[in-house]
Amino acid sequence: MDTKKPLDDSSVHVKLKLAALWASFMFLYIYVDYFHLYMPGAIQDILAGKVFVFDISYVFLLIAMIFVTIPTLMIFLSVALPAKVNRSTNIIIATVFIPYMLFNLVGEAWAHMYFAAAVEVLLLCLIIRYAWKWPRTE
Repeated sequence: MDTKKPLDDSSVHVKLKLAALWASFMFLYIYVDYFHLYMPGAIQDILAGKVFVFDISYVFLLIAMIFVTIPTLMIFLSVALPAKVNRSTNIIIATVFIPYMLFNLVGEAWAHMYFAAAVEVLLLCLIIRYAWKWPRTE
């Protein structure tokens, strides 16, 4: 006779789910760039002042930093913003980042980059889904 009590499966607030999804997204986002350094020629290109077809400049680095800062802040904002603003912000930012993540596959892309892009897009789609289906109060 099975007398075990069922496991407690307390619901997690959508804000925490969104923050966790953004954190997961950020880990992949950062690690893809890190692992890119191991690809042949990457370090030489960086030392020569190039990333893909772009010259490394203060403008390039500022734009890159902005694109890293946005999802980083979304981890906090997903918990801190009021529901209505939170929902819209998550949907908009995640939607904008999908083509950006796919753009990162232009040029030479290895299997790890395709895998990470697929998971990143999946995470962004989950963010959109959770935000879209935000529970309403009765």
